[in-house]
Amino acid sequence: MTIILTNDDGIDAEGIWSLQKATELVFGEKGAIAAPSRQYSGCGHQVTTNAPIAIHQRQELGENIYAIDGSPADCVRVAIAHLFNDGNDGKSSDVKLVLSGINHGGNMGVDVYMSGTVAAVREAAFYNIPAIAISHYQDRRRAFDWAWAAETSARVIKQLLEIPLPSQSYWNVNLPHLELNDLNSRPEIVFCEKSSQPLPLGFKVEGDRVTYAGCYNLRDRSPNTDVDVCFSGKIAVTQLSV
Repeated sequence: MTIILTNDDGIDAEGIWSLQKATELVFGEKGAIAAPSRQYSGCGHQVTTNAPIAIHQRQELGENIYAIDGSPADCVRVAIAHLFNDGNDGKSSDVKLVLSGINHGGNMGVDVYMSGTVAAVREAAFYNIPAIAISHYQDRRRAFDWAWAAETSARVIKQLLEIPLPSQSYWNVNLPHLELNDLNSRPEIVFCEKSSQPLPLGFKVEGDRVTYAGCYNLRDRSPNTDVDVCFSGKIAVTQLSV
């Protein structure tokens, strides 16, 4: 079974290596990596159709690791239709699972429309390939613990793979950012709804330029939505469809 790992933070981001560790914990082997050669955060479902896409095999990082000069959705398209497709016809891909992340920051609610992390698994869902996006909400007062993230992601992946997905559906997972003293705990996995409320709007003005300055942690926390679940220290899981 070929498992593809990708992200939108770029191939050198710590999160994707934490995700690869999670695949080792679940499957006993590393997933193949087809990830952007640079950061594509916030690119949404951008794809490249009018220019060549460069592919660089990063042998110094391990076997079946490719840096792709394209968006997360491009990476999935290239993986399923070229890198891991025996017939090279786009219809006989060896890819059986796509995992995207672990994103350096949350992707909850309306974030899914802007997120390259989520777009990657949505692309897989177009072709009915099971797919899971995993993001890690960030409290900027403290650093990520990527070992904890790998172990927690492995637990979530195991559980989700036991649940049949409807056609062209996918999972979106958001890990909470726990206090250091809570990292030995096993936060509850909560299946919930995607928040429909917009992000806080705010801009810093400098002359004729503005820079987005909304406070992510102040977004709406309607009960039983992914935002409220994750902000409450639990693992938020939503099932989405194309």
